[in-house]
Amino acid sequence: MSIGEVLALLQGEFPDVTISKIRFLEGEGLIEPERSPSGYRKFTHLHVEQLRFILTEQRDHYLPLRVIKDRMAESFGRPREVRQAQEVRLDRAELLEAAEIDEETLAELEDYGLLVPVARRYDEEALKVARAVGALSRFGLHARHLRAVKAAAEREAGLVEQTVAPILKRRAPGAIGEADEVARELTALLLDLHASLVRTGVRSVLGR
Repeated sequence: MSIGEVLALLQGEFPDVTISKIRFLEGEGLIEPERSPSGYRKFTHLHVEQLRFILTEQRDHYLPLRVIKDRMAESFGRPREVRQAQEVRLDRAELLEAAEIDEETLAELEDYGLLVPVARRYDEEALKVARAVGALSRFGLHARHLRAVKAAAEREAGLVEQTVAPILKRRAPGAIGEADEVARELTALLLDLHASLVRTGVRSVLGR
């Protein structure tokens, strides 16, 4: 589930709960949703039950979070350790093999600015771009056809930058973490919006 779907499940019983509240409880370590590669929070029904437990304890017993955390450990067990994904740093040959593309395709990706290596290495996002373009090439779409996609992504990134800039300017403790959280949330929302608009456009093309 997304954070919005979790909120919808809880608001009937807890009208005051908000997305910010759920994010705060996550920040305090009471719940631990996983993240998709694109930054989405991924909640399960267990997380919903944990949130319901926390909110009930706060509402009915006015307990502080440290006490609630101890009670949760008794009811749900200690939070599991989440292993950090190993950072991807590929050289040119490794990227070609991992993305299953040829040298000509990679050169075209770089020529059109879809891939920019850092210190001659490619990160996880670069690998995803290369794989996506490799898959699109089966339909006759190549890097030169995707300049509009790149331009749209840059404009959306600009919207995120515009939104988080005031947070960073405050230079308050935790501002960078807050800006990162807001940027992740905005990115996920923009990706949802972008996908919906593309699907709507395709339905129009197909006359559906």
